[in-house]
Amino acid sequence: MKYNNPVRRGFYPDPSIIRVGDDFYMANSSFQYFPAIPISHSKDLVHWETIGHAVTEPEYLDLSEIMDSRGIWAPDIFYDESEKMFYVIATLRLNDWERPARRQLLMKSKRPEGPYSKPIILDSDNIDPSLFFDDDGKKYMVIARAATVYELDDKCEKLISGPRTAWAGTGERCAEGPHIMKRGGYYYAIVAEGGTGYGHGINVARSRELFGEYEECPYNPVMRQTDREKLIQRTGHGKLVEDQNGDWWAAYLCGRRNMGNYTTLGRETALDPVTWTEDGWFLINGGNGPSEEQTAPDLPPFEGEPKSFFDDFDQSKFGPRWEFVRNPNYDCISLNDEKKSRLRLYTAPGNMYEVKAKNILVCRESELCGAAETLMEFEPAEGTRAGMTCYYSTATYIRFNVTKRGGKKLLELVINRNEGEELTAEAEIPNGKIYLRIETEYQTRRFLYGFDGESYTELGTVEPCTFLCDEGVPNDRKRHTGTMTGIFAHSDGEKIPADFDWFKTEY
Repeated sequence: MKYNNPVRRGFYPDPSIIRVGDDFYMANSSFQYFPAIPISHSKDLVHWETIGHAVTEPEYLDLSEIMDSRGIWAPDIFYDESEKMFYVIATLRLNDWERPARRQLLMKSKRPEGPYSKPIILDSDNIDPSLFFDDDGKKYMVIARAATVYELDDKCEKLISGPRTAWAGTGERCAEGPHIMKRGGYYYAIVAEGGTGYGHGINVARSRELFGEYEECPYNPVMRQTDREKLIQRTGHGKLVEDQNGDWWAAYLCGRRNMGNYTTLGRETALDPVTWTEDGWFLINGGNGPSEEQTAPDLPPFEGEPKSFFDDFDQSKFGPRWEFVRNPNYDCISLNDEKKSRLRLYTAPGNMYEVKAKNILVCRESELCGAAETLMEFEPAEGTRAGMTCYYSTATYIRFNVTKRGGKKLLELVINRNEGEELTAEAEIPNGKIYLRIETEYQTRRFLYGFDGESYTELGTVEPCTFLCDEGVPNDRKRHTGTMTGIFAHSDGEKIPADFDWFKTEY
């Protein structure tokens, strides 16, 4: 059987992967989104399902003032068999003017899906931590730059020595995303280098001692995309896992090109086989760079979650595929209240271009072509708006919403290309429920509406949508996420309910 890369499609960057028995678990970066650090599960390494998050309690993690693409970076998931304990460690990247700008958070749980403990703060001002427990019982945090090591106490709650460099990397720029693993008497230091954009890669070195002299792999880089015309680019930041058959695999970061060097979906997770050479080194996909199609692991079949997504809001809590932009304002959210199958979002103060804006509820886009739709009822007051959004950041987004202006109820299409909001289309609409639909075909997005669920009118088309990606706005320095689609309710003051009967995506 064959599979296509990436295996975790959409905004799932910086993968960390482990196996526990016959089950595989993965953690990915979440940046300014909440709940933080999605935890995914698989049995075949190809199909995945989101089962929880490492941080779900708002009081555990305040992202309310975090700028775009800061927040949670590069988590590592780790399992200690002796304790039967899952660990997740990640960087909390604070705003640029804060000092220290980076702190490490460590959470524990007996269950992979959580709930996890309140984060323990480890004071190291760097990025991309991972855990390594040695055979002698000593426990370590490995962190950039390259493979820098701190020793932890037995509970992993304090740094007791370090920092100490295990391997300094090859000398390429941005030596980050480090992992240390032990096999056949060697310590292998695995480091992402070359920057997280095009030219990203994975380099390896090994030593007989943790802090000994490391020799660089003669096959470096063991992963890098060298053909700029291929679909899959930006490959690096990976971690190895051995399946129950003794076969090895690498989960690593990648991005799919969308009509040029635009990775609209963000950085995703790919999977390729690992082979060990006679001289004790490893190659990912035979050293040939990333594969687009690959032979699947010889593992039991597993369905995972469907690409498409439907929520009729008949549960008392949000499903794990939903994310809020920063911490939600729960005072303005009512889910399935009075057993009415709906989500009620009250308009909360703020504009989409402001960090303070709450009530932006989104899910990951997983393909370059697809559609999203919702059925909404909203009777706005002046200065209130609710509807759908294609969201990348406070600087770049599209909103497709109902509002009231000059006494008229209007449907409007507004874009922000990091140049301020621009009203591109509007139509006066009657009271009552409205169907809002967004159809995406590569860099073109069509915005349609209707009142009976059968016939639709196009309000407008936006193309090219190159501003909805990491690379699309050169003067916006930190862009590390991906385009999400969802719903929102905002206002300049009044608190008005917007009722959503359901929301769906189609891929």
